[in-house]
Amino acid sequence: MNVGIMGIGTYIPETYITADEIAEKSGIPADVIREKFGVLKKPIPGHNDTTSYMGIKAAKKAIENANIDPEEIDLVIWNGGQHKDYPCWLAGLKVADEIGAANAWSFDMEAMCGSMMSGMEVARSMMIANEDLNTVLLVSGYRNGDLINYNVKETSFMFDIGAGGAAMVLRKNYNKNVILGTAFKGDGSFSEDCVVEVGGTKKWPMEEKDVNRMHFVVRDVENFKEKLKEKTMPNFYYVIDKSLEKSKLTRKDIDYLAILHFKRSAHYAVLEELGLKEEQSTYLENFGHIGQNDQILSIELALKSGKIKDGDNIVMVGAGLGFVWASTVVKWGDYKG
Repeated sequence: MNVGIMGIGTYIPETYITADEIAEKSGIPADVIREKFGVLKKPIPGHNDTTSYMGIKAAKKAIENANIDPEEIDLVIWNGGQHKDYPCWLAGLKVADEIGAANAWSFDMEAMCGSMMSGMEVARSMMIANEDLNTVLLVSGYRNGDLINYNVKETSFMFDIGAGGAAMVLRKNYNKNVILGTAFKGDGSFSEDCVVEVGGTKKWPMEEKDVNRMHFVVRDVENFKEKLKEKTMPNFYYVIDKSLEKSKLTRKDIDYLAILHFKRSAHYAVLEELGLKEEQSTYLENFGHIGQNDQILSIELALKSGKIKDGDNIVMVGAGLGFVWASTVVKWGDYKG
């Protein structure tokens, strides 16, 4: 029983911030922002770009791309940011109502920036387990850039964060763009290393002074850096290799890598490790990191540029703060396996 991708869609706000503007806000030289951080510009939310609105815009595009009626959707899974329009609120139900998915139920889930791959596995497993579940919409909006303070230098690795939405329509027994295998790895030792220290139950009720503290901080900078250095890349390669193994493939079978945006040197180090050429991926230097939306954006851009062709094996990979590493393999085009 296969589960395939019927359609994808993204939404990118019209408002951007440039490397020069980031440099002015952060005090980091513009050439470092462009070359090391790998950001020429990135989208930031406009006046109407709430988290759910960006997901709704992407969902409508994905439904159009899939060429289906919204009433065919059985389930909407919100796998976007926790930083939503309101606290303690289900964004997926808002999306379902706005797009006309009158027959769908919904729930919200998140694995931070690994959420798109996690959502694909959750949706696939649920469709296989439930006879009456045939079409699932994954939808995400993301604007965690609201929670970044450019004066907090220890969070500079997050200065590439942008805003946007992405969505994917999945269908059971759809023998195109089939999900072959997924893999995940978590490490909870990172769970409280980089957090927003106010606004949650750990610091409640909030005080007036907490308004200016609603941003990410790193509590032990040196320890955090050391753990990232030790564990990040090995865990990226672990989930990639495991998802390939589950798909009965190897690194040599990768045709396109849809990877999250991170610093330029890391992007090219991954390509080199996997034996891939530059044209077998897309570096999102004009978008920055839009959370769990990066992989869908990468695929959409690659389809437009001709980097992805029918028959290609696509590896999607990302990592969610906390940390969870995630990878999914998709066989693009008609599936005869």
